[in-house]
Amino acid sequence: MSDNKNQSSNRKIDLLSKEVEHIDITSFDARKIVSSMEKMSFVSRETANAANIYNEMIKDKDCTIFLTLAGSTSAAGCMHIYRDLVKYNMVDAIVATGASIIDMDFFEALGFKHYQGSQYQDDTELRNNYIDRIYDTYIDEEELQMCDKTIGEIADQLEPKSYTSREFIKEIGKYLKTNAKKKNSLIEVAYDNDVPIFCPAFTDSSAGFGLVMHQEKNPKNHITIDSIREFRELTEIKIKSKGSGLFMIGGGVPKNFIQDTVICAELLGKDVDMHKYAIQITVADSRDGACSSSTLKEASSWGKVDITKEQMVFAEATSVLPLIASDAYHKGEWKNRERKNFSKIF
Repeated sequence: MSDNKNQSSNRKIDLLSKEVEHIDITSFDARKIVSSMEKMSFVSRETANAANIYNEMIKDKDCTIFLTLAGSTSAAGCMHIYRDLVKYNMVDAIVATGASIIDMDFFEALGFKHYQGSQYQDDTELRNNYIDRIYDTYIDEEELQMCDKTIGEIADQLEPKSYTSREFIKEIGKYLKTNAKKKNSLIEVAYDNDVPIFCPAFTDSSAGFGLVMHQEKNPKNHITIDSIREFRELTEIKIKSKGSGLFMIGGGVPKNFIQDTVICAELLGKDVDMHKYAIQITVADSRDGACSSSTLKEASSWGKVDITKEQMVFAEATSVLPLIASDAYHKGEWKNRERKNFSKIF
């Protein structure tokens, strides 16, 4: 029995031996590549157009830039891109899946890693070794459960009341200031720079497991997440913005949630403009009526997005996002922006 355990342990170590390394957009200058792609066609030209629109957003002093994150690009090596967009003042607010923020960013802030693997690996063997797979990326399930438990422990220390996901993530940022094993996570950098993070489907993540354990432990005196109030908070940012632009990685709930702020503001009797700029990087298809929450032109019919400055980029995000982000970093328009500090308005 002991030999079997040792063999399993050694196999797990072997499977989790090659860490995912997050790309550094400051270490290379993509401007020449992007400008060359502008003279091409297909996804290359879409990428260059998206980069140009993103630089317009950054240059527009009245524009609030919303970053939306869906999918697993943070686990796949883009985690430091999102952190640096906040660090270098190229993003003012974030709307994301709970998985992007908790299962990936907070997870690594606790000192855990994502690992390179194979999409062809025997998943039964992975399950026997307690390894979770995201395409060709591996996660240690035992470490992920430690992430769940840490969320529950943070909740245990808070005043029992309702919190928006933004408020709870801010508390996580405060926790990481003294407890992070890996410094400068997205949550921590956003906390330092008053950039709010919203997760409209927060419980669909490691946070959900942690908060269930917290409520089970404290049946009559626990925190809860108020997703209605956070919709109001996000809408308040849109109302206070003279103009706005969307930089969307994937689609889904984060994309729809931020677009809906225009409608919500109108229903509250506020006079707001549609989102002036919009970029979406996605592999989703539009033929099923979805495209992971509509094409940008379709969103215009709902009164959400202006179609004059929009670009769909039909590509897998890890392949084009580093180019767009590096191009914007090296063009340096962010140096002339004032921080919006939206976390301070609540």
